[in-house]
Amino acid sequence: MELAIKLSPPPQIVSVSNNTSKSDVSYNNHSLLVSSLSHCKDMSQLKQIHALTLRTTLPHHYNTLFLYGKILKFASFADLDYAYRVFEHIENPDSFMWNTLISAFSRNVDTKEQAIKLFRRMVEQASALPNKRTFPSVLKACSYLFALSEGKQAHAQGIKHGFGSDVYISNSLIHLYASCGCLDLAEKVFENMLERSMVSWNVIIDAFVQFGEFTSALKLFGQMQNLFEPDGYTLQSIISACAGLGALSLGMWVHAYILKNCDSGLVSDVLVNNSLVEMYCKCGSLELAQQVFERMPKRDLTSWNSIILGFAMHGKAEAALEYFDSLVEEGRILPNSVTFVGVLSACNHRGLVREGREFFDVMIKDYKILPVLEHYGCLIDLLARAGHIDEALDLVSNMPMKPDVVIWRSLLDSCCKKNASVELSEEVAKQILQSEGGICSGVYVLLSRVYASASRWNDARLIRKLMTDEGITKEPGCSLIEIDGIAHEFSAGDTSHPQTKEIYGVLDVMMKDWSLLFP
Repeated sequence: MELAIKLSPPPQIVSVSNNTSKSDVSYNNHSLLVSSLSHCKDMSQLKQIHALTLRTTLPHHYNTLFLYGKILKFASFADLDYAYRVFEHIENPDSFMWNTLISAFSRNVDTKEQAIKLFRRMVEQASALPNKRTFPSVLKACSYLFALSEGKQAHAQGIKHGFGSDVYISNSLIHLYASCGCLDLAEKVFENMLERSMVSWNVIIDAFVQFGEFTSALKLFGQMQNLFEPDGYTLQSIISACAGLGALSLGMWVHAYILKNCDSGLVSDVLVNNSLVEMYCKCGSLELAQQVFERMPKRDLTSWNSIILGFAMHGKAEAALEYFDSLVEEGRILPNSVTFVGVLSACNHRGLVREGREFFDVMIKDYKILPVLEHYGCLIDLLARAGHIDEALDLVSNMPMKPDVVIWRSLLDSCCKKNASVELSEEVAKQILQSEGGICSGVYVLLSRVYASASRWNDARLIRKLMTDEGITKEPGCSLIEIDGIAHEFSAGDTSHPQTKEIYGVLDVMMKDWSLLFP
């Protein structure tokens, strides 16, 4: 009987006859089965090929192992469960087979833990040694799961097997350690690399940005420019660093660099433009943010959220709500939870109580978005600032989650400004102190103001004395100013700036001029 599978073109599989040895059949059929795999389109066809492989090939022949590797590769993308079952029936899988399945598990969100377990089996069984293609997949899974201990073990195995200087593995290690909060280890891996690729620089720069080390990120960017032309990933990280520092002039330089030196694909890249919109908003240059947004040939939801949040953050409620209306009218993209944080923040900044209530209801009823703590926080702050403290407290009591300290602080601040009852202010202050373990300078300051407003001077003095006795000090105010692309940070009473003497000299002149104008 002749065996065949329904592929185009259908290969002719050699049948087993009385005059043909199984060894000859295996040798003759192998190339035909490999050819069939190259034309395979779905799992149904793959299963036919797998069945023919079982019937017409020798299980331990090196050609058969090669064929199983091909079957495993196809199944790992089409049916991971089937791939795993195939793998389990292979007596001595080689490194390629292990890597194929580990890589498949690491790609799938639900099976990343299985990738780590499979790597552990590979090391323990020692039937096949891990190679430089094994470790990036394992480290990727560890990064996603924040599995620092397992990642360190994989790192040790990589060094043990002679891959300590491999650029791809080192890049994965930098990402792993940064993802797990170990910036020092990520930096150490980067510094010890004998060879660095563009990805190496991008990963370490992004790591510094994610940790808020914006100045260090910019220094690395300067070093990288001597070796590589920055790509879209680099520029996104640098734009974020500029946003974090409030370095508008440097951000504008990056924008100009993109327009002048990059191809049209990068200039119109959605992610890069989103970063620019966010950067300009954070630096307070709303006009430039608006220009970038309006000129974007393509926008995603992040684009809309960035512009809405940007205008809301700077109190431009009307513009933020107009953009929200435009998003809804366009109809192509539905707003999400982040969008409504921006909308409610805009209402909060402008004291639009009625609109805030309406948007909160629209979010739940029309868009089926369950409110989270940020949404409740915006609405509660809006109500409390407008003097609707009882309504705000009712909302707090009916929340499905426990209010955080930010909500209690906004309520206490409103109680102080709206001359609410001392008892209510004391209860809110108690909630904050319980949330923060009793150490919160801002609460003591606000509570002393409440007592002072109620003419309870003894209580106000007791609060101040308690702060002194407990060593609780008010956190000094802080401000940033950018001059010639350099961000200068100042704190109240701080004298650490290298030009402190000149700064205070100018301040003295200003104070004298002010006293002459307003004696």
